[in-house]
Amino acid sequence: MAAKFTLPPLPYAYDALEPVVSKQIMEIHHQKHHQTYITNLNAALAAQTSALQSNDVPQQIALQQKIKFNGGGHINHSLFWKNLTPPGSPEASLDSAAPTLKAAIEGRWGSIKNFCDGFGATLLALQGSGWGWLISSGPKGKLEIVTTKDQDPVTGDIPIFGVDMWEHAYYLQYLNNKGAYVDGIWKIINWAVAEDRYKNGVDGASILKL
Repeated sequence: MAAKFTLPPLPYAYDALEPVVSKQIMEIHHQKHHQTYITNLNAALAAQTSALQSNDVPQQIALQQKIKFNGGGHINHSLFWKNLTPPGSPEASLDSAAPTLKAAIEGRWGSIKNFCDGFGATLLALQGSGWGWLISSGPKGKLEIVTTKDQDPVTGDIPIFGVDMWEHAYYLQYLNNKGAYVDGIWKIINWAVAEDRYKNGVDGASILKL
């Protein structure tokens, strides 16, 4: 029997990220977009189970893109909700919540400002839909800023935190001003979660085991 995934609850209220991300966006993003990825993933996995049982190889091949896209959407959003926190919360303080990661960022980019500027520039340079990520090559590994296209998940590395750059993540509030969304995201990064992922090597695949 194929796995059946369900929508994970947010670790905060829908309006908790205001004014950076509005309640309206969070409700639509979580209840509609994320739920759709889960619904489509479950359907694709059920179809894959049937195709495996009937040895329908062409159907198995045809389903791979749906599984990749919707499975990636589920992984990415599950990671995203957890790497956000209400502005002003203790977890939003890089200095107190992520001392190990902070030191690693400073060692890699010279300063937090250099890192934030570089990450922001990478996000704004994304063409089309996708994600920007701070990744580590393993627990306390080398840090890199990377992007993934559409809903492709990070594979082979640890996603320390990601930022959703699909229009549904910001457009209702920021319209075409992506820069304001990118500037605001730093106020709601959950550095405690980022510290844990960096120190302990929590990868994206583990989200599907929760």
